[in-house]
Amino acid sequence: MTELAERPSSTAGFGAVGRIMRFTRVMYKPHYLLYGILWTLALEGTAALLTRPGSGWHPTGATVARIAIVALVLLYLRMVDEQKDLEYDRVHNPDRPLVTGAVSAADLRGAMTVIAVVAIGGSLALSVRSAVAIAAVLAYGLILWGLEQLSETVRTDILLNLVVTYPVQLLVTAYVVLSAVDTGEAAASWRVAVVAIVFAGAFLQFEFARKTWRVARPGEMYYSNALGARGSTAASVLLAVAAVVTEIVVARPWDMSGAAAVIGWIPLVLCVIPAIGSVRFERSEDPEYPVLPAVAFILTLYLTLIAQAVVATR
Repeated sequence: MTELAERPSSTAGFGAVGRIMRFTRVMYKPHYLLYGILWTLALEGTAALLTRPGSGWHPTGATVARIAIVALVLLYLRMVDEQKDLEYDRVHNPDRPLVTGAVSAADLRGAMTVIAVVAIGGSLALSVRSAVAIAAVLAYGLILWGLEQLSETVRTDILLNLVVTYPVQLLVTAYVVLSAVDTGEAAASWRVAVVAIVFAGAFLQFEFARKTWRVARPGEMYYSNALGARGSTAASVLLAVAAVVTEIVVARPWDMSGAAAVIGWIPLVLCVIPAIGSVRFERSEDPEYPVLPAVAFILTLYLTLIAQAVVATR
């Protein structure tokens, strides 16, 4: 049982706010926040590196605002998932807070409304296009919810579900990049579109890794059910390689010098991490794919991209 489910009465005096605070503490772990921070910084830094080379990138007040907004929107999307996956969770994750009644759908929808107002208002302070972009993210989260309610195929076919759900990540990427262009941290250029490939590959290698199992798990949402364990493993590793190769091709570390050149080649070395994960899985008796290498890859890649942007644009 989750902590929230174990002590549902401890926040009764706080009402909806207390329940949402405990939901956030249990379902929105610190590593989710860390991911949001690094994702935003790496996105903005890479966009600056590709579109304003040599102009000097560093986080600004607008960057901090974007980080806060992305963090809130990730919580909003977590709340959407909690509701749209309710029937699945009743069978496969019975300790989830909405299933146990530790938080209600009304609580979550009220919090989502507040988050939407804050996110759109905060983005509007950056630029009109920022507000439109973040509103698109919020709206797409609701559209996904509706699609899964209307279509059993979308709800149960994991590959189709990925095709339908992943664009919400692309919309967040677009929000960060477009907002950075509007506030001057990056410039408008076709090259910035390539950033989406880098970050899609990095995230999806983790997504496949965390939903890979050695044996079939009927009725559960695992990529290995559709692709087989080796197929799902291969997809994860190839996505990591695609992210790295794309980043190196567009960043062109061979045109850099000194520390920037050294850092620019580090992503190539990082491909070893998911490769190690796949080898461990192949040799181990553990039925579950080791997710830590996938986590290590995505976090170290983002840290490397941030460092590269800071050093290469000075």
